[in-house]
Amino acid sequence: MLKNYLKITWRNLLRHKAFSFINILGLAIGMASSALILLWIQNEVSYDQFHEKKDRLYEVYNRSVFDGKLWCWGTTPKVMGKALKQGYPQIEETARTTSNKFLFTVGDKRLTVPGNFTDPGFLTMFSFPLISGNAHTALNNIHDIVITQKLSKKLFGDANAMGKTVKIDSNAYFTVTGVLKDLPNNTRFEFEYLLPWSYMKKIGWDDEYWGNNSVQTWVLLKKGVTEAQADAAIVNVTKSHSDTKDISQFLHPLSKWRLYSKFDDKGKVSGGRIETIRIFSIIAAFILLIACINFMNLSTARSEKRAREVGIRKVVGALRNSLICQFLGESVLIAFIAGVIALIAVQLSISGFNTLTDKQLFVPYGNPYFWLIFLGFILFTGIISGSYPALYLSSFKPVSVLKGTLKAANALITPRKLLVVIQFTFAVVLIVCTIIIRQQLKYAQDRDSGYKKDNLVYVMMTGSVQKNYVAIKSELINSGAATAVTKTSAPITQGWSDSWGYNWNGRTAGGEKIDFNIFNTDGDFVKTMGLKVISGRDIDIINYPSDSSAMLLNEASVKIMGFKNPVGQVVRNGEGKDAQLWHVVGVVKDFILQSPYEPVKHMLIQGPKAWFNVIHFKLNNAHNTAENLKRAEQVFKKYNPDYPFEYNFVDQEYARKFGDEQRIGTLASLFAGLTIVISCLGLFGLAAYMAQNRIKEIGVRKVLGASVAGVTTMLSKDFLKLVMLSFLIATPISWWAMHKWLQGYSYRISISVWVFVIAAFITVLISVITVSFQAIKAALANPVKSLRSE
Repeated sequence: MLKNYLKITWRNLLRHKAFSFINILGLAIGMASSALILLWIQNEVSYDQFHEKKDRLYEVYNRSVFDGKLWCWGTTPKVMGKALKQGYPQIEETARTTSNKFLFTVGDKRLTVPGNFTDPGFLTMFSFPLISGNAHTALNNIHDIVITQKLSKKLFGDANAMGKTVKIDSNAYFTVTGVLKDLPNNTRFEFEYLLPWSYMKKIGWDDEYWGNNSVQTWVLLKKGVTEAQADAAIVNVTKSHSDTKDISQFLHPLSKWRLYSKFDDKGKVSGGRIETIRIFSIIAAFILLIACINFMNLSTARSEKRAREVGIRKVVGALRNSLICQFLGESVLIAFIAGVIALIAVQLSISGFNTLTDKQLFVPYGNPYFWLIFLGFILFTGIISGSYPALYLSSFKPVSVLKGTLKAANALITPRKLLVVIQFTFAVVLIVCTIIIRQQLKYAQDRDSGYKKDNLVYVMMTGSVQKNYVAIKSELINSGAATAVTKTSAPITQGWSDSWGYNWNGRTAGGEKIDFNIFNTDGDFVKTMGLKVISGRDIDIINYPSDSSAMLLNEASVKIMGFKNPVGQVVRNGEGKDAQLWHVVGVVKDFILQSPYEPVKHMLIQGPKAWFNVIHFKLNNAHNTAENLKRAEQVFKKYNPDYPFEYNFVDQEYARKFGDEQRIGTLASLFAGLTIVISCLGLFGLAAYMAQNRIKEIGVRKVLGASVAGVTTMLSKDFLKLVMLSFLIATPISWWAMHKWLQGYSYRISISVWVFVIAAFITVLISVITVSFQAIKAALANPVKSLRSE
């Protein structure tokens, strides 16, 4: 019996090649698209899930009220980890991490490498496997270092790195005590080496100040201790160790690190990347559903062709259950063929998909669970796509079929029409969402950054740059490489520091805490960055020696401080004799330091009395970029010969702020296009079949004088009505979805009516082209041939 079913299925596929091709192609595209999305989702939800102790691992978060709103953040004081380990029995182990970049020298090899300072317990808390070395002792000594396989390869080639010496930052030597397997692509940690916290303390970068929130603190709870118990125990760590009485602590579990980064006004997790995961999960489900709908529609459209087969089988004793099994078997076979094609398509496209998503996804062919899931995916697709046709075809009554009285349904609402409406509803929703996402992206990209990004370059102050800064600045300008130079605490595209300990005349005592972005400069800041001065002047230590304690405010700061005449005002940082006084010399127009989707935050730009990490310089327009960089490199090599000249273009750094939205927009466009393709494949097949079924009617109409345009309109209008109905249903759904999505951005567009007009036009145009091709073909056919068959 099974052999007979397979033979019939194969003959049906070959007999109706066009419909078989459309069915298989539609399913293959749908399955491949869904598979790619599922691979992406699997990667996202698996972040850091490989750690053996994941159920007991947490990150320490702070919680406090600023500007009248509750804020939650994941940076803590450096002393937090030590305090938690020593004073709280609920905690088994702690580790702190903070990122850095050092110059590594081995022989004639010199590399600037990103890594972390951390505590010895890091390697036992987290499951980053060591190829060589002991996780319990690898970071116990001050000059130990653990490196990754990748860094080992860069420094030592194929030689065993264990026990070898590495010179770091030109003056310190470390012994390799461990080699880590390269980090997987689904972890939040990014480093190529680990240095012991004890060395950080030796070079003076450690402190025990509870007001300096600058590192991540990780804790491992003891077995049996719940998150709620630990939260209750550590909630007042900062309060009990310092004078700060309005900051509390809580634990953020490993399971939520990647997907949950937003907190509501009560400090509870409220969302984050999980929202994007949910959106693309829905997209994957609907793309597969649309492909299955194609199969359903085309199978039921050909019901009259198979009605006699069903009738005869029932007459000779076939039960409905056996017929259902037969038709489901056919759909599973077709789904299997489509699945094989889909797998090939996934393999061919995954490289490009990785580029779009900035991932390193792969198909795990060697994993037996993958094949089980893949076969289950095929079986699920086959059953879903074949369920309705199987139930529909097996329901035919043999008497009606064999008498020839079976008629196709022509009701106002039929399952087939409903399925077409569902298909195009989702297609329209995706088109609208794609347009709005791209609008929002362009809206943020077109926003005035407040400074001139072109030809603006920055380099980190490594090695001898700090002590030779004056000479470097002078020679960059005298060499013609730059027209302006300034040193700052951070790149202009990033915010590395913020503080709430500032006061000024007129500030209400005991008022709400106000958190300021802190940015430091030594002078020529306005000139180098191309800022606009609203009032006063730039910091100028040469002409105004007292500017060592000068300060610039942005417009947002002036507003929140309530200054009518800000120039000349004094801003205090701290209290008592240790308070630092800054005098305001100017106000600059707001510029975007962090997210271009958020309002500009109040900012204090402090003068040369502060600290510095970065040099910015404006390239000279009189020369080309390559020539300017060549001259700049000569200057830095002269004064900092041990370090490579590594530079960053500000405009490129700024463009990276839009990376996530660009990827979402591109993926939405891609899958909207694929949805349209799959839907149109089904529409094309239905139109072809309907035209074939009505070929005699068309012949009669043409003999009686009907025009090609009239016949085309007759065959197309029913489909276009369904498409327009889909648009009417999709409009409120897409508006609601995009309205909710846009609420995540403070700086956002409003949804315009013309977006829906464009979506309607695109959908109708594509549908008309798809249907009209078959309609015109049928209308142009010679009526003599169609009527002569009898």
